[in-house]
Amino acid sequence: MTLPLIAAERWYETIPFGEGVTLLCEPWMPPSIRCNMWIIEGRERILLIDAGLGAVPMRRHVPVLNGGKPVTLLLSHTHFDHIGMAAEFDDRLAHPIEAAILSNPTNDATLAQSYLAAGQEAELFWGLPPGWDGAAYGIAPAPATGFVADGDRIDLGGRLLTVLHTPGHSPGHVALFEEGSGTLFPQDAVYDGRLLDALPGSDVAEYVCTMRRLRDLEPKVVHPGHFGSFGLTRYRQIIDGYLAAH
Repeated sequence: MTLPLIAAERWYETIPFGEGVTLLCEPWMPPSIRCNMWIIEGRERILLIDAGLGAVPMRRHVPVLNGGKPVTLLLSHTHFDHIGMAAEFDDRLAHPIEAAILSNPTNDATLAQSYLAAGQEAELFWGLPPGWDGAAYGIAPAPATGFVADGDRIDLGGRLLTVLHTPGHSPGHVALFEEGSGTLFPQDAVYDGRLLDALPGSDVAEYVCTMRRLRDLEPKVVHPGHFGSFGLTRYRQIIDGYLAAH
């Protein structure tokens, strides 16, 4: 199947969700691989959660990231679909367990290699980024400039987000919870699709502990790392389904 070539200026899409939260995504990828990146704007600074595939420069094509306020990038974990353009940002936060991969993001370490076999573009894309060459794909090193730990607070000016260490999908996976608005950004810990707990670095026992902990939260809205957003009822259904199966 011949895929259409997508111009760089059309590669990214931003979708405002209100209350200073905007979804940034790469709509030419299927939802299971397409990372939901979240732009959270405070009075003093912007927080971006995750940095996509890395096939197309991000900052020049996403005006909201160049609006004058400083931007901090928080990397939820170091799988290839979440850290691709991390090197474009000067302020990069991550859990220390993920630090070594950020510094040396080989295709094996980021799990990209299994998606890069010749002829598999149709599994990775609905439209090809300009100049795509799977054989040449690689993520630039982007060492963390700061680290986060469970319970840390990120202050954007007028809004506070709490860091939650949520291992299971990956060892240093983190989520964010904004208590003031009841908004949870669980990224790949909880989303409305098949949860992945058998990847290199995954740990089912840790995932179960994470799910039990997250079950106690009562978010009003959940903005995950893949697929669509949802509310408390679906959130509890997903968690309870996982716990019942394990």
